[in-house]
Amino acid sequence: MEKKWWHQSVVYQIYPRSFQDSNGDGIGDIPGIISRLDYLEQLGIEVIWLSPVYQSPNDDNGYDISDYYAIHPDFGTMEDLEQLIEEAKRRNIRIVMDLVVNHTSDEHPWFVEAKKSKDNPYRDFYIWRDEPNDITSFFSGSAWEYDEQTEQFYFHLFSKKQPDLNWENETVRQEIWKMMNFWLEKGIGGFRMDVIELIGKEPDKGIIGNGPNLHPYLQEMYRETLGNYDILTVGETGGATPEFAKLYTDPERKELSMIFQMEHMGLDQQPNEEKWNLKPLDKVELKQNLSKWQEELSEVGWNSLFWNNHDQPRIVSRWGNDQEYRVESAKMFAILLHLMKGTPYIYQGEEIGMTNYPISDIDEADDIETINMYRERMEQGYAKEDILESINTKGRDNARRPMQWDERSEAGFTTGTPWISVHPNHQEINVKNDLANPDSIFYCYQKLVQLRKENPVLIYGTYQLLREEDPTIFAYLREYEGEKWLVCANFSEETRTLSLAENPTDYEPIVQNYERDSYDLSALELAPYETFAVKIE
Repeated sequence: MEKKWWHQSVVYQIYPRSFQDSNGDGIGDIPGIISRLDYLEQLGIEVIWLSPVYQSPNDDNGYDISDYYAIHPDFGTMEDLEQLIEEAKRRNIRIVMDLVVNHTSDEHPWFVEAKKSKDNPYRDFYIWRDEPNDITSFFSGSAWEYDEQTEQFYFHLFSKKQPDLNWENETVRQEIWKMMNFWLEKGIGGFRMDVIELIGKEPDKGIIGNGPNLHPYLQEMYRETLGNYDILTVGETGGATPEFAKLYTDPERKELSMIFQMEHMGLDQQPNEEKWNLKPLDKVELKQNLSKWQEELSEVGWNSLFWNNHDQPRIVSRWGNDQEYRVESAKMFAILLHLMKGTPYIYQGEEIGMTNYPISDIDEADDIETINMYRERMEQGYAKEDILESINTKGRDNARRPMQWDERSEAGFTTGTPWISVHPNHQEINVKNDLANPDSIFYCYQKLVQLRKENPVLIYGTYQLLREEDPTIFAYLREYEGEKWLVCANFSEETRTLSLAENPTDYEPIVQNYERDSYDLSALELAPYETFAVKIE
């Protein structure tokens, strides 16, 4: 495998609206991010994935772009962004921009023109039909919206204010390559590609993801843009299997560096149902799923590793214990993930163990997906308390609460009124407290980031799952050039006694979440969520 800089890097995702406000308007901005670069340098990350900061009406919090070449005034100016790129580079941090090209905003000049008449030059930039079929939007309702002026329906897989681009139109693709090169020339470190598996859609045939032209489009993208730069690219591909992932990420195919697959994120929902239809997590299923991806992509392609992002609830609340064992379970998730093979992603606040924010009424929600689902299910007769349970478990607002910097009234995020309310637990859970505590979650993450820079076994080593059917022990081996590491976690709130070796031998911990001098693998009594890594050869 050809070695790449991003193999050992850790990516930190920033959701700009919620990270740091610099001017007191309650909305996070680019100057705010710049002011926190020293903190990120201290954490040790080498890449920032920046969620969209482009001009947008904010129907879907920036994922509805009206101008790819302009910065939304809420976030600052193009000069601010250029300064961010340069200031980050001084700290050996690269900026990865969000690329949203499955759709635009309905306020983008292309769509404004396209709506004027059926023979407008921009009409074919989008997908129009005389009659809708039964494809539904991911945000509820039909994926077709009627336009009275031209008496046709346009296609939108998300909000009706997010019309899908027609990728079959070569001029559309050329405009996208031009825009991507504009940003690459500014010195960014790559792109995270929003719902990229959808660009090959064929709505008339009912094909949404993984359409027949998807990979030809990505290979054209590589030829026209990506292949000319030493960058990281990651595609959001919710429906990908390991076989599909190899198509995206095999270097020989010249497409993407890696993808985000979502299989493990769907394990706490009813099979083949909406994410809101909950079921308890089967930990054996989780181990097997993560291990499948480790093994299937071991020789061809590359994994991205994540528990959290702007679309997912906080992992410590979701599958851990955010009350009695918040610190222990947060560290457990960190150690398990960061010692696997692939590029780890940290979502802002994950490194201090931020938690979900339960709501008691829909008026407290901001996210369009959540609000649409609530209205739809109320009309269908669902009980309000059941809908709210789903929202509090899986809703996207959980991840979008302001970053908790200190104990002040708005958590140090803003001097004004935040766009969405700060979690009340910020007085205990915040960066200031974590930095002052040598045993905090932050320093566990910092150590994990550093371990990847110093130990090739974590980057290129093989992976072997142990105790595959054990319902609470998650253990695996990493091995490379004669060096072997054991990673072991008690994924439960019960004390577990187990033996992983025949003969008593004391091993020194490399990283751990309970203080111990050594580990005797022949007789281990693990506390709730206790997790450690040791070098055994």
